[in-house]
Amino acid sequence: MGKGNYNRFWRWHFYAAIFISPLLITLTFSGIGYLFYTNVENNTYNHLFFEDSAKTQKLTIDEGIEKAEVQYKDYSVSKVILLEHPYNTRLTMKNKDGDQKYVFLDKNYQIVGSQNAKYTFSNVMRETHSSLLIGGTVVNYLVELAACWAIFLMFSGIYMTFKGKALKKKKNPTKRQKNKKWHSLLGTIITLPMIIIIFTGLPWSAFMGNFIYSAAQEHPSIGYPTLTQQPPTSDMSEIPWATRKNEAPTSTHWHEHHEDMATMPGMSSNSTMLSVQELMNKVEKEHISKPYSIIYPTSEDGVFTVSKGSNTGVTGLDVSPYDEVTTYFDLYSGNLISKVGFEDYGILAKWFTWGIPLHEGHLFGWPNKLINLAVCLAFLFVIFWGFKTWLSRKRESSFSVPPKTSSRISIGFIAFMVILGLAMPLFGLSLILVAILEGSFYFINRRKKCLN
Repeated sequence: MGKGNYNRFWRWHFYAAIFISPLLITLTFSGIGYLFYTNVENNTYNHLFFEDSAKTQKLTIDEGIEKAEVQYKDYSVSKVILLEHPYNTRLTMKNKDGDQKYVFLDKNYQIVGSQNAKYTFSNVMRETHSSLLIGGTVVNYLVELAACWAIFLMFSGIYMTFKGKALKKKKNPTKRQKNKKWHSLLGTIITLPMIIIIFTGLPWSAFMGNFIYSAAQEHPSIGYPTLTQQPPTSDMSEIPWATRKNEAPTSTHWHEHHEDMATMPGMSSNSTMLSVQELMNKVEKEHISKPYSIIYPTSEDGVFTVSKGSNTGVTGLDVSPYDEVTTYFDLYSGNLISKVGFEDYGILAKWFTWGIPLHEGHLFGWPNKLINLAVCLAFLFVIFWGFKTWLSRKRESSFSVPPKTSSRISIGFIAFMVILGLAMPLFGLSLILVAILEGSFYFINRRKKCLN
């Protein structure tokens, strides 16, 4: 059964590569772009990020926010991002249709300018990488499925490399053998780092990401402490991954003020709400330093969420995993209601709090970026040499697929696929579909033979 196993792996490896390589190439290039989004944005948006407006009058931060809401009258503030010098303060503003705008305030809290959130470099790279700029559950599942099948390509490639002795030195090797050797050698070298990169990206995925998060939520000893609260409805992208779906607590005396609550997103026009400057003073007393984000409540019994995250996707906002913290402050009094930090996470939450910035390339600075870049480029070359190997054996007017296998499937092959299917549930579901198709083709061909 050794030869049958080899041919079966070869065929599955070949077909998987043919179908998902275009998607893998897209994900790899967008991933490379995202690796350097902070560097690109620091230069591209230099004026917004670092420079001052023409106005020199010093305002309070609340006056700056009020001015922004007057200037962009259809929008209201939903988040305030306070960054370390020399970065300007960034406001996230949202309208009734859910469109977002970033507005930047200088050191005097005067308006420097604005951006359409949809078209910033980081957001475009992220949307391309996670949902191909299309979005929707089906596309998100497709991206995740491509990542899962990439894991299969790696493992099956390792099996064929050593089973087929692809790295063995040959006298007068053919062009195909040379391409195959480079494909096998580079694929073997990058298998482990590529698997790490893929698995550290899965917490953001649609299917397995929710599975991982649910496991962490249901088991606080390995995940993170669960708060008994009312769920927030605001966009929580700047909140750490480990607490992003935690339910926020409620403000204690909201019923005394609910008649004054504004109806716009973020409720920043509410006169009874604690001012941002007062909240900043409360935050400072809790020894929370910049950079951090303030997420406005969206209901009369909501809270201010103040957080520091290691995977925010905002230039200048990321911190070390050890410094992650999510705090909830009362909307009216500013009293600290609850606080969850890295030290409170379980082992699973801690693992992914480290893994996500490793995946994004900023866990340990430039070396992390360069290592990820090298792995991504090597992966592209593996794909390139894989296709060169196929083209060098491809006959004219023929698809030149790997040889057919016997109908019998070994226990070893089944066990390997079951393990991968359990480790990656979406991959497992796709295997069931493949098995149904293979079975259908087998019975169709068998029926044809019987009829003949």
